[in-house]
Amino acid sequence: MQSLAKGANAPLPAGPVAVRVRAAAPVDISALLLTAAGSVRSDDDFVFYNQPSAPGVRYREDGVDVDPGAVEAEIEKVTVTASLDGRGPATFGALGGLRMDVAVGGTPVVSFEPDGLSTETALLCVDIYRRGGEWKVRAVGQGYSSGLGGIAKDFGISVADDTPEPAPPPAPAPAPAAPRQAAPPAPSATGGKLDLSKGKVSLAKRQTVSLTKGAGTPPLRRVAMGLGWDPAHHGRNVDLDASAIIIGARGKKVDSVWFMSQNACRGAVRHSGDNLTGHGGGDDETITVELEQLPPDVTAIVFTVNSFQGQKFTDVRSAYCRLLDLDTGAELVRFDITESAPRTGVVMSVVKRNGAVWEMTAIGEFEDGRTVRSMYKVAERIVGGLASGW
Repeated sequence: MQSLAKGANAPLPAGPVAVRVRAAAPVDISALLLTAAGSVRSDDDFVFYNQPSAPGVRYREDGVDVDPGAVEAEIEKVTVTASLDGRGPATFGALGGLRMDVAVGGTPVVSFEPDGLSTETALLCVDIYRRGGEWKVRAVGQGYSSGLGGIAKDFGISVADDTPEPAPPPAPAPAPAAPRQAAPPAPSATGGKLDLSKGKVSLAKRQTVSLTKGAGTPPLRRVAMGLGWDPAHHGRNVDLDASAIIIGARGKKVDSVWFMSQNACRGAVRHSGDNLTGHGGGDDETITVELEQLPPDVTAIVFTVNSFQGQKFTDVRSAYCRLLDLDTGAELVRFDITESAPRTGVVMSVVKRNGAVWEMTAIGEFEDGRTVRSMYKVAERIVGGLASGW
């Protein structure tokens, strides 16, 4: 078996190609099917655990299988990638034991051990590509510090529209408020606003809580939205994806986090990574928010859950979201969804500015979106409805 240096290539004999990636800790594997232009034709040319096959290419947990004879003629290169999944070191420089092996028909052909890695969180491993009527392999080893989302964007995958919205012109100073004549009415079981002065709050659908603990207490600085669910049928996996959509001052989406793009607002909002089954106790996915680090024109964060594979929420039970204070570890607010619908997405909750105070509203509205991108307009509509009192 030949050992390749970075940038080197070797011919491949005829037959099915198996690329295997090994490392000292788990990594996520994916593959990009690229045309002569060096980009994908659509999101269908991205093969990973949620979309495990394309013509001639199949995802495996430890690598990718390529059948050159079945790869479409328009595709000139299959690029195998690896990214860190949060279960090990934070960078490839700290990972260790990284090695790619390529075999044809079960016979080892080449190996490649990338070196010189440091802060990278995703990596182009090897290319399986056409050249002059034959197939070859190239050792790539190019790292990305922006994670799998950075790779996807560079090759044409529609990760998200991250174009920031222009800042709105400064609003005129509001007129002084008239003094309050009476205390606001007490909240009912199905509406009104609560606060945290008496401790943890359980919300009903469309109920709002002010994230304040009372006079003299410091404001919340760091919170986490934990989202969880379980399969409705014993033993069955339910692969759902939690996301957060950040809404700007003009009521439009300005950023988002999800399993393939895990940081937004320069790290003020972060995603924990993907849970593939829904099994087990505790939160399945977590999104953390540094409230004090959010840009001032961020007015709301909308938390959603979607089924990329098209599983319906009738296959899910015990879906919930809960807000935690990261400085104390205390659970502040919880919202349990007590209903389901044969749809593929749900808006769980919204955390929204109200002047200098943040509020959380339980939503529980089901939609047909399978990805976070399909929920942008929904999120904008819901935040607009909150601003106008529903």
